[in-house]
Amino acid sequence: MVFGEMDGCDACNAVMEAQVISRHHAHEPRENQCSSVIVRHIKAPANLVWSLVRRFDQPQKYKPFVSRCVVQGDLKIGSVREVNVKTGLPATTSTERLELFDDDEHVLGIKILDGDHRLRFLLDFLRLELVVVAEIVFGNYSSVATVHPEIIDGRPGTLVIESFVVDVPEGNTKDDTCYFIRGLINCNLKCLAEVSERMATSGRVEASNAV
Repeated sequence: MVFGEMDGCDACNAVMEAQVISRHHAHEPRENQCSSVIVRHIKAPANLVWSLVRRFDQPQKYKPFVSRCVVQGDLKIGSVREVNVKTGLPATTSTERLELFDDDEHVLGIKILDGDHRLRFLLDFLRLELVVVAEIVFGNYSSVATVHPEIIDGRPGTLVIESFVVDVPEGNTKDDTCYFIRGLINCNLKCLAEVSERMATSGRVEASNAV
């Protein structure tokens, strides 16, 4: 599915976007969970953007707060990675499992298994600054990212959709929990756009790593 010119058939694109969300991002949160969907348009070809997103073993390629990632065993569905977060964030480690991977449909899904996950900050994702405002300890976090070709200003572009479902910690609201996590994902997708667009300008594509 290729999305049309962004300034052309907005209604058509909205319908296709809704179909994609319904197919890949239809989480069913329980009463104590929240879920949300984040959309980003990137001025770079979908195959280039996917070459970054698909790297379960190297999320630091575009995620600015990841300092190190080690995958245990072969890279495949069910693989587990240990992620270290850069100094300055409350969370320091994360153990994550690859739940979904489709190289043809451009689908990647992960689930956090364990780690130190405390969102104690407000992300100003325009300047990548952190301001401590609250503490949210969260669990049962799963996310799905999909990458779709589209036309932007008459040129190949990409629509990236990322969704998540997570427990709402005791003492916090669904709105607060979603707000913090959406901020972090928006920051990651902003950096994904910047890296992808630089690579598109220079003609680079990230080397494939089989899953």
